[in-house]
Amino acid sequence: MPYNLIKNYPDLLEISHYNLNDRDEILRKIFDRDILENQDFNFRKKTIYPLKTDGDIDMDTLFRHLTTKEIEVKEETGRKYKKRIFENDRSIRLHWVKFHIDEQQEDKIEIFSVEERDQRNRKNIIHTYVWNVESRYVIVLEVQRHKRGYYLLSAHYLNEDWGPKKMKKKLKKKLAKVL
Repeated sequence: MPYNLIKNYPDLLEISHYNLNDRDEILRKIFDRDILENQDFNFRKKTIYPLKTDGDIDMDTLFRHLTTKEIEVKEETGRKYKKRIFENDRSIRLHWVKFHIDEQQEDKIEIFSVEERDQRNRKNIIHTYVWNVESRYVIVLEVQRHKRGYYLLSAHYLNEDWGPKKMKKKLKKKLAKVL
């Protein structure tokens, strides 16, 4: 387990041989080290926060977003609902979040902000993307209303063919400056 704690980008975490509890334990240690306990978790001198749930900072929800993906499930009755399931591609790259936020990479990186419609809340919001084109990895930050910080929404590997295409479309709509 300690071997994963010394892994650096572009190495991937080795978690497939662990049982569920050990896997979650090592992922949580990396999350705690890089995000939760990191006093300098900033992007371009702006503090990064997890989203709040019911007014409380919810680090468990953030951890889930960085290690799971949302799928739609259809019951036999025809009712559909969404749930989150473990995603190996996100999880083995969990330690990449801090590396990219700290802008340590030499790969082709696109950093840009886009105004997008939040369908759930019916309002426009600004997302800032840190997109590693070569590694097909993206970090999604939401610009806070007062623009002095960010919310970390997600970070994931673009493992679907449409992923890079979608990012290129967003890049075409980028704002004049990164917010």
